[in-house]
Amino acid sequence: MLIVEKPLGNAGDEAWAQVLEGAVIDPLHLDQWQAQKNRFRLRTAAGVEVAVALDRNTHLRDGDVLAWDEANLTAIVARVTLKEVMVVHLDALLGRPPLELARTCVELGHALGNQHWPAVVKGTTVYIPLTVDRKVMASVMKTHAFEGIACDFAPGAEVIPYLAPHEARRLFGGADAVPHSHVQALGHDDGRGPLQQDHGDGA
Repeated sequence: MLIVEKPLGNAGDEAWAQVLEGAVIDPLHLDQWQAQKNRFRLRTAAGVEVAVALDRNTHLRDGDVLAWDEANLTAIVARVTLKEVMVVHLDALLGRPPLELARTCVELGHALGNQHWPAVVKGTTVYIPLTVDRKVMASVMKTHAFEGIACDFAPGAEVIPYLAPHEARRLFGGADAVPHSHVQALGHDDGRGPLQQDHGDGA
């Protein structure tokens, strides 16, 4: 079993990109729930058992190099699949009368709450994980017709660099969980539990 306490680097870094050029890559596939854990066990595509035991509030990123065998030119690399994120833009509300601004934000929060969608607010941007089909989420926003609010969708990999660890867990760690319970469960997760065998079902 390979024990990983810290990645060696990332395949996206120039130095590692050169090292890995022409090498055999054995990927460790992680979904967005597994990627937010700091302690778990999984097998690579080639069957190597990997036990990950990272520091608290850290997690693997797509492209992290977990092992490198220079003699055989082989590497184990984390491959993280993140779902899309709905991005709600509030910029156009700035400068509007305070009462209008407050009313619109309360109505937006009420609409998101009715759908049980977890959300992370960063400045004038709200990030919401895809818990249902993107067409359904877009339809919900269109139905409410919030004046001054625009929304689009972005790949999770583009969003996660801007998030703190607890924000990433809220967006990606709870998207596949049971409604009403995912945010609360994440709120009590201190990431210090024992190593758990992960069977790929997001548990």
